[in-house]
Amino acid sequence: MNRLNLHLVSDSTGETLEMIAKAALAQFDNPSVNRHFWPMVRSLQHLDRIVPDLAAHPGLVLYTLVNPETRKRLEEHCRHLGLPAVPVLDQVTAALEAQLGQEAHGRPGRQHMMDESYFKRVDAIQYTIAHDDGLAHEDWEEADILLVGVSRSSKTPTSIYLANRGYKVANIPLVVESPPPKALFGLRHPLVVGLTTSPERLVQIRRNRLLSLNEATETAYVDNDRVKAELQYARRMFGDNGWPVIDVTRRSIEETAAAIIRLAQERERKPASEGGVGKPI
Repeated sequence: MNRLNLHLVSDSTGETLEMIAKAALAQFDNPSVNRHFWPMVRSLQHLDRIVPDLAAHPGLVLYTLVNPETRKRLEEHCRHLGLPAVPVLDQVTAALEAQLGQEAHGRPGRQHMMDESYFKRVDAIQYTIAHDDGLAHEDWEEADILLVGVSRSSKTPTSIYLANRGYKVANIPLVVESPPPKALFGLRHPLVVGLTTSPERLVQIRRNRLLSLNEATETAYVDNDRVKAELQYARRMFGDNGWPVIDVTRRSIEETAAAIIRLAQERERKPASEGGVGKPI
């Protein structure tokens, strides 16, 4: 299989373009790809400077350029070089224009404006960092989501991911010998979600963690029976309190976060009296 040169040309940070390319490439088995990333291309001069690399590494060009002159120049270069060029957002933008009855503004980086949602996301990230690993339980009522689970059940990375989506998240590890603060059981505003996993997977993750820290790998922390008891303790707590449970064994952080966001949205749409379900998702 030939190695593909994939050129990603954006007039903003390129985050959207990278996600689209990643999602599309995930549909192929081990594609051989060289990525060439060109963010913040907002002038003809900047565009012209990348043309030599396009010529030296011919391949597929994906772009998100809203300025008509810059788009036209890139398309001309690609035609001259015989390279396929795909404006990845054009069809979506055209469909939105038709449905909304207005033309798109054509201004780069609009999704990264420092507006109300931007500052909400910053506040969420600051809150989440300050309330990691059971810290500042007196402020948990301010959280949108509170994640509960045993050590190494993906609470912190999931919290950070959700914070980047604008949710204030606190998380607390469950330790059999140290019951959580009573505040956990009287919360009204946050959605409390239990995270669980398989004992085998948890032991593997914990062993890898100990190895990375150059610590002994034969401790109670990775003992199979002890780990099973921890998970049973956590599951009993989830069930007793009617908290929704997500099994993260085969889920990525993104998939776990998506399931939690769906729970949060469903909770907003129904009366609080209905509560949540205590079975794994």
